[in-house]
Amino acid sequence: MKAKMTVNKSFTISSVDLRIYGSFVEHLGRCIYGGIYEPSHPTADAKGFREDVKAIVKEMGTSFIRYPGGNFVSGYDWENGIGDSRPKRLELAWKSIETNEVGIHEFVYWANEVNAQVNMAVNLGTKGVESARNLLEYCNHPGGTYWSDLRQKNGAMLPFNIKTWCLGNEMDGPWQIGQKTAEEYGRLAAETAKVMKLVDDSIELVACGSSYYEMPTFASWEATVLEHTYEYVDYLSLHRYYGNQKNDIKSYLAKSMDMDRFIKGVIAICDYIKAKKRSEKTLYLSFDEWNVWYHSHEQDKKQEPWQQAPPLLEDIYNFEDSLLVGCLLITLLKNSDRVKIACLAQLVNVIAPIMTESGGEVWRQTTFYPFMQCANYGHGVVLNPVIDSPEYSCEEFAAVPYVESVAVHNEEKDEVIIFAVNRSLDEEIDFTMELQGFHLDSVIAFSELCGHDVKQTNTKTNAPVKPIESRNFSIDENQISAILKPLSWNMIRCKNA
Repeated sequence: MKAKMTVNKSFTISSVDLRIYGSFVEHLGRCIYGGIYEPSHPTADAKGFREDVKAIVKEMGTSFIRYPGGNFVSGYDWENGIGDSRPKRLELAWKSIETNEVGIHEFVYWANEVNAQVNMAVNLGTKGVESARNLLEYCNHPGGTYWSDLRQKNGAMLPFNIKTWCLGNEMDGPWQIGQKTAEEYGRLAAETAKVMKLVDDSIELVACGSSYYEMPTFASWEATVLEHTYEYVDYLSLHRYYGNQKNDIKSYLAKSMDMDRFIKGVIAICDYIKAKKRSEKTLYLSFDEWNVWYHSHEQDKKQEPWQQAPPLLEDIYNFEDSLLVGCLLITLLKNSDRVKIACLAQLVNVIAPIMTESGGEVWRQTTFYPFMQCANYGHGVVLNPVIDSPEYSCEEFAAVPYVESVAVHNEEKDEVIIFAVNRSLDEEIDFTMELQGFHLDSVIAFSELCGHDVKQTNTKTNAPVKPIESRNFSIDENQISAILKPLSWNMIRCKNA
């Protein structure tokens, strides 16, 4: 088979906001306790955080981390996580015991260690305006007030200067502590936003969209919430998880088309409210939960409640999962004009690309690699691709292109980086990339993730699923031709002359 992508240096989608390579750390399972934080581990630093985990998070290139939830935040009292007296609490969202050993100070320290910005969520389930304004004052005010002075007393003389804040989490969900109607949440989110921006007008705020696309209130929820909050918030959230429960790989690898449809639907709702309000403001999107999540469902049903850091949501990912994650990353880049924030949920142990053993090793899952390559190399301006590819149909989607691809121009390094997935189960694709307006000097690197059984996984002792170098390409001025192996994730880095 043959396919072609044409891009032009002058026709762009958007500059990449590096927050699109974000992740998520929640007080859930072994994400924090036994994940990033394990004081008894041989590599633990003076504050109890694992140095080996820090190193691999930095390798992954995670730029931005949402914290502390998730469902957890809707029952969380942030004051339990500061100072010397840290009470143990029943954590109702995940039916666990929360020790509060890690709180705001500890997490901000860790995020600085891994070179990531913090995206803080406030509790709009059991708490509200007053708790949110106090937390913001505690984190961001320089000093001279009760809450900022308390932060200094607790060891942080300088403010944390957290700039992005989520107004609650999945507030439409019946599983959520403090679930609200769209009217209830919209009013509360608007009043909270107004007060928070009085405390610090430099912050950006994320309002909750629907918890997922199939919610019966989808679209009407977004419209009602934005009727109340449009003037006060900067982003609307999207959440979406995917699985291959039917063991139908053709449909599974096409699920990035569902993500694209979801994004464009939410954009339409935002722009409807913009038009209705006669506003000059454009609202952007925060896709602050996305991933593959289905492997661990049966295992989680067997967990006893009220454990401390139980092994919850510990999906072990396989090769086909890495290909879908690659397709989803390409989709986010193609929508980078409106999606400015995205968080792979989550970072360590909990539906995560990084796994740890208690007292032992840290290792990379199959899904680590597409994210790592995009986060480290997908910087610059996304070029608007025109792709001519053969297509297939499957149970869930019609007209699925075999090739999913995008190109990013890194102007600072004068490189063009191409990410591509071949969805074909058994055929190579001769892929031609015409880069108009460029004069290519060389291919810096061509790596491919390919050649594995679709159910192949990595383990703590063996990681067969990882990128390898390929030489199956040719280059001629502004054109590259490459062979994309069947079922493959590919990254091609080109130097412009």
